[in-house]
Amino acid sequence: MPSLRLISWRLRLVVSTVLLLIGFNSPATAESATQAPRTAAQLEQLVAPIALYPDALLSQALMASTYPLEVVEAARWAQANPGITGQALEEAMQKQTWDPAVKALTAVPQTLQMMNDKLDWMQQLGDAFLAQQSDALAAVQRLRARADAAGNLKDTPQQKVTKTAAPPARSGTTTPQPSGVPAYVYTIEPTNPDEYYVPIYDPGVVYGAWPYPDYAPFYWYPPGYAGGAYAFAGAALAGAAIWGAINWRNWGVGINVNRYNQFNRTNIRNASWSHNPAHRGAVPYRDRNVAQRFGDPGKAASREAFRGKSDAGRRDLSKGAGQKGAGSKGGAGSKQAASPRTSAASKSAGNKQARSKQAAKSGQGAGNRQGTSAKRDVGSRNRSAGMSRPSGARSPGVARSPGVARSPGGAHSFGGARGGGMRAGGGGRGGGRRSDIRLKHDIILLGSFDNGLGFYRFMYNGSDKVFVGVMAQEVQKVVPEAVVRGSDGYLKVLYEKLGLKLQTYQQWIALGGQIPATGPTQE
Repeated sequence: MPSLRLISWRLRLVVSTVLLLIGFNSPATAESATQAPRTAAQLEQLVAPIALYPDALLSQALMASTYPLEVVEAARWAQANPGITGQALEEAMQKQTWDPAVKALTAVPQTLQMMNDKLDWMQQLGDAFLAQQSDALAAVQRLRARADAAGNLKDTPQQKVTKTAAPPARSGTTTPQPSGVPAYVYTIEPTNPDEYYVPIYDPGVVYGAWPYPDYAPFYWYPPGYAGGAYAFAGAALAGAAIWGAINWRNWGVGINVNRYNQFNRTNIRNASWSHNPAHRGAVPYRDRNVAQRFGDPGKAASREAFRGKSDAGRRDLSKGAGQKGAGSKGGAGSKQAASPRTSAASKSAGNKQARSKQAAKSGQGAGNRQGTSAKRDVGSRNRSAGMSRPSGARSPGVARSPGVARSPGGAHSFGGARGGGMRAGGGGRGGGRRSDIRLKHDIILLGSFDNGLGFYRFMYNGSDKVFVGVMAQEVQKVVPEAVVRGSDGYLKVLYEKLGLKLQTYQQWIALGGQIPATGPTQE
C-alpha cells in the first residue's frame, strides 16, 4: 500500500486547504442562504455533467454530493490506494466512517475524482439536490431528452437506454412533483449490473446547442483522456458497491436494499434514502429551509450518537440541544445559529466578559462551550493552493465570508467561527493539547512537512491569541499514535510524539519563524 509520504506535495496541500476550508462557516452564511428556488437553467447547469450517467451511479453521486467533506477524504484515500478493488475494497470500507453513499463511490474512482476536482460545483449540486430533489431529477430528464434528440443517447455495449411515457402526477407522495417534466422518461442502466462504464462527454456538445449562455456547464475529463466529445472510460468493477436507485414515478432517489446490505454488511429493510446530517460535518447548508430541516441543533445528540462519540461528548451536545444552539431561536437556519460567535450570554460579538460569565454558569469553562462545530462554506472557486509565509501581524485578509482570502503575505486564510474552544489548547486529563480543528478559527496554512502534515497559524475559539501548530484530524491520519480523544469528544495531539511543541505565533516569530522538523511518521 502506498504511503501518504508518496502523495505529491501539491495534492497534500490542496487537500489540507480544502479540509480546513469546508470545515468552517462565516457569519454571512445564513444571510446569504439561497431563498428563491433555483431556475431550470441553474439546475440543468448543475446536473449536466452527470445527467447521462447510469441511473444507479447518478443517484449515488447526488447522495454523496451532500457530504462534501467526506468526498474529499474519500478521494484522497482512493488516490493513495488505487489498487484496492473488489472484496478488498469492501473490507477497507468497513473501517471508514464516511456515509455509505460516499464509500460506494470509491468503487468508481473516476466519478469521485471529478467531484473532488470540482468542489464548488459539488457542493452546489448537493445543496440543490437537498432543496429541490424532484426538480433536479426533472432537469436530468430534460437533458436526456435533448441528448436523444441530438442522437447522443442510445444503446451501446456499455449501457442500455429505455424510453417510456412520463408517469402522471401522484398525490400523497413525500417528494413534491416537479415542474417542467418532459413527455418521456429515460432510464439508463449498465449492460452488466456489476460493471460501470462512466461516460465522458462535453455537455456543450451532447445536448445540442446549450440554451443558457449565462449558465454554461463545465467539461471534465480524466487525466490523459484523448477521446472525443462523448466516450466511455474503462469498466469499473463495482459489484454491489453501487446500490443507489431512482424512482422516476415519485421523483426521488432510493436504495437497492440487497446491494446495500451486501456491500455495507448490514441488514436494512427500508428502501428509502434520507440525508444524514451526521456526515455533513461542519459544512453549512446554503438554503435556509434545508438548514432548518437538517441543521437544527436539537438533533445534535442523535447525530453524535450515530457517530459513536464518547458518552461525555453526547451529554455535552445534548445540553446544547436543550439550549437551542446557544441562544438561537431560529435553529440552524437563523443568523445566530449560523454564527457560533453569538452565545447565550451575549448577542454582541466581541463581548468577551458576558461570554465568560455564561461559561462559568454552565460549568464548562471557556474551552468547552456549546456550538463548537463551526461551519464554513466549501464554495471557493476551485483555487490552486500555494504555500508562503504570512506577515507578522494578523492578516487583514482573513476571510469573514465564504471563500478564500489571501493575506498580504500570500497565504490562504480561512475565516471561521469563534464558538467556545479551549484557550491555549489546555491538555486536561489524559495529556496532550486540544487540537481539534473544530476548536480553532482564523486558520492560515504556513507550510507543509515532508510527511504531509500542515503547519498552521490559528486562534482557539473564544480567544484572539495566535498560536502555531498542527490540526488533530490531519495528525490522526499520518501519526495516529500522537492523537487521543478527550472525554469531551474532541481530539488532542501529543505534540512530544511529533517532536514539536505548541507555541504562540510571537514565540515562533522570535525564534526565526522556521518550519520545524517533524518526528515519527507512518509508513
